Amino acid sequence: QVQLVESGGGPVQVGGSLRLSCAASAGAFSSYTMAWFRQAPGKEREFVARTSGSGGLTFYGDSVKGRFTMSRDNAKKTVYLQMNNLKLEDTAVYYCAAKLGYSGNYDDKYDNWGQGTQVTVSS
Repeated sequence: QVQLVESGGGPVQVGGSLRLSCAASAGAFSSYTMAWFRQAPGKEREFVARTSGSGGLTFYGDSVKGRFTMSRDNAKKTVYLQMNNLKLEDTAVYYCAAKLGYSGNYDDKYDNWGQGTQVTVSS
């Protein structure tokens, strides 16, 4: 079991930036695929980004490509999500997730989740 704690959410204006962080308690953190998902009110949870254990491979959802950047620091057992050029439709609760031995975008495959951090984009 891995404990994940997100931080960095908050209010931001359209076009602004935020950086989310997710600190993990995993002993073998570099073995975990790490991902970000988000869920807006009344919508299903959506894949945002994921990165391999080494951080050498990173994939993004279509709606955030070119605007969001996911990275990880294995020494600090932390992943980040740099969000630029934020849009109203980026408003959601953002969740960090972790999984051993899986590389994919399906949220039901991830078995370790943080509590989420709210991002609210306004005009």
